[in-house]
Amino acid sequence: MPVPSANCAPMRILFLCLGNICRSPAAEAITRAKAQAAGLDVTFDSAGTGDWHIGAPPYDPMIEAAQARGYDLSTLRARQIDPRDYAGFDLILAMYENNLRDVLDQAPRDMQAQVQMFLEGPAGPQDVPDPYFRRDFEASLDLIEAGADALVADLLADQAK
Repeated sequence: MPVPSANCAPMRILFLCLGNICRSPAAEAITRAKAQAAGLDVTFDSAGTGDWHIGAPPYDPMIEAAQARGYDLSTLRARQIDPRDYAGFDLILAMYENNLRDVLDQAPRDMQAQVQMFLEGPAGPQDVPDPYFRRDFEASLDLIEAGADALVADLLADQAK
C-alpha cells in the first residue's frame, strides 16, 4: 500500500466506510493500537459516507467482537466525511469499493489527500465486507487486522527512509 511521504507533522489517516459504525471505527482503533505499539506518531480517525448514524457509537456487536480481541471502540462516535477532510488528512482509506467511488465523487478539485482502498489483496484492491449486513464480525476483523498490520509495516518502512 503506497503511503504518502511523511513531513514534519504526524501523518493523518482517515478510514472510511458506509455508516461509520462497524468497519471504519474498527480499522481506526485497531490501527491506532498497532501503530502505538510500533512507536509510530500517526493520527487516525474514521468517517462514513452516509449520515444515518452521526453521533452514535459503533454497532454493539462490533464493539463486543473488537473488545474480545483487545480493542476498545466504545469511545468512538460516528461522523460523516466532511469536505475539510480532503485537506486535513494525508491518506483516506476506503473499506469498500463503493465507498471509494463515493468519496472520489464528492472530492473537491483541490483535494490534498491520497484516496485509495484500505486492503490490497493478491489480485489488487480488496473489499472488507460489511458485517452489519453479513453478521460476520470475526471475518471483517480478521481482514482489518491484516490491513492494519500491512499499513503499520508500510509506515515503519517509510519512516526508515
